[in-house]
Amino acid sequence: MLSHSIQTRVRYSETDKMGFCYYGNYAQFFEMGRVETLREIGVSYASMEDQGILLPVVDFSVKYFKPAFYDELLTIKTTLVKEPLVKIEFDYEIFNEKNERLTKANTVLVFTDAAERKPIKAPDELIRKIREKLAV
Repeated sequence: MLSHSIQTRVRYSETDKMGFCYYGNYAQFFEMGRVETLREIGVSYASMEDQGILLPVVDFSVKYFKPAFYDELLTIKTTLVKEPLVKIEFDYEIFNEKNERLTKANTVLVFTDAAERKPIKAPDELIRKIREKLAV
C-alpha cells in the first residue's frame, strides 16, 4: 500500500546496561514512523485530535532480530497495510546503517470519538488523501 521511511539515531539514554537499545523504546520508534507516515499522507494526529478523534492502539506485536546500539542511525520503514475503515493498521521494519533488519512490527489502532470514547469510522479526509496518494 503506502510506505514512508524516517531516520533516527539511538540516544545514550535509550540504551540498557548491555549497550543495546532498550526494547521498550521501539514502540516510540514505531509511533514516530506512524505519525510521520500520516503527515506524509497529509493528515496529522494533532488535526484529528482537534476534530475530536483519538487513535488508541488496540494491538501491537513486534519481533526482534538484532539489537540496535548507541549512536546507530536507524531507518524506520512504516507501511499502511490497507485503507482504513474503523481501524488503521501499520507494518514496520527497522534497519541499521548496514541495512540489516533489526525488527518487524505491526500495530492496529481504532478511530475513537474523544467525547463518547466509542469507535467511529475513519475520517473522510484521511480516506480521500490516501486514495490520492495511491493514484499518483
